[in-house]
Amino acid sequence: MVAISVDTPEINRRQRQKLGYTYTFLSDPEAEVIRRYDLLHRGAGPKDTDIARPAEFLIDSSGTIRWVNLTENIAVRARPEQLLEAYEQTEQPASH
Repeated sequence: MVAISVDTPEINRRQRQKLGYTYTFLSDPEAEVIRRYDLLHRGAGPKDTDIARPAEFLIDSSGTIRWVNLTENIAVRARPEQLLEAYEQTEQPASH
């Protein structure tokens, strides 16, 4: 699991510590990667700054996106059970 935000590495580090997250946070202050995935949420941040639109992607080892959860609300994220269910569904062999 990896998080990407427009925040500086220091802000990401503090946020990770505050929330007790152990996964990697990447800093994308120019929103280059965020724009590449069409996830820029213009003016949704503090003082109308641009931020990353909340999104979760499940990407397999070949780089294929298997599941996406997008929202316009910066406070809304997929629940862990939603992610686990999506993962389990992608791991099931296709029925013939």
